[in-house]
Amino acid sequence: MSKNRLRVGTQVRRVGSVVLCAAALGSAWAAPNDPPADPVNRFLVDKQLIGLLSASDVPALADPLTAAPVVAPTAAAIQAPAATPDLVAPAPAEHENEFVRRVRDGASDMVMTAMNFLGVPYRRGGVSAEKGFDCSGFTRHIFEMSLGLVLPRRADEQAHAQGLVAIKRDDLKPGDLVFFNTMRRTFSHVGIYIGDGKFIHSPKPGGEVRVDDLSFAYWNKRYTGARRLDAPDAIERLLEGPSRATAIRAVN
Repeated sequence: MSKNRLRVGTQVRRVGSVVLCAAALGSAWAAPNDPPADPVNRFLVDKQLIGLLSASDVPALADPLTAAPVVAPTAAAIQAPAATPDLVAPAPAEHENEFVRRVRDGASDMVMTAMNFLGVPYRRGGVSAEKGFDCSGFTRHIFEMSLGLVLPRRADEQAHAQGLVAIKRDDLKPGDLVFFNTMRRTFSHVGIYIGDGKFIHSPKPGGEVRVDDLSFAYWNKRYTGARRLDAPDAIERLLEGPSRATAIRAVN
């Protein structure tokens, strides 16, 4: 079965309800009187999804020592796409430019796609808008919808995936994966950077997909790094043709 069965139609139908849910999050998200200059913030405010965030606006999370696990998917849910030797082959050279362009364009598309899922509830082991997302299920879903690439299932696997390269915090760009130590493991939580110091993620049981600020004390203290898709390296690891969803394998 093709891995690019994204059920896009289903997701599009859900966008309206998700946006309405996000718009009703409460007065804490009210937009300021003056429109923001930053394009990401302007998009969020224009769509009435959130207002400009500050540390005081971000709801505090419970201490990771007492909170329910952020990432605890079931064994059946965390299996990364199987990579068998007969499937591993480099992409044809003629597809390289097309793929690189798709990745670059997809970085902005990824942010917009991710915003459509604001308000979707957290679900341990969840990988869909219908049932909810955990943190890595959310990033995996957005990468697949935006780029046709299937990330490994768990946050720690995504951090070590071939085809993703480490990025310094000062060099973050929209579409980069950002990682945190929330469960005494270096890469136990993951989100997607959207610009202006903010990231979107599915935070914890009882929560929902939302935008938080990296400068907020909880996240600033637990930030452990970022990863960006390296197009040439990812091309070499294509498991299927560029017209189908492609797995990025985790390093053993």
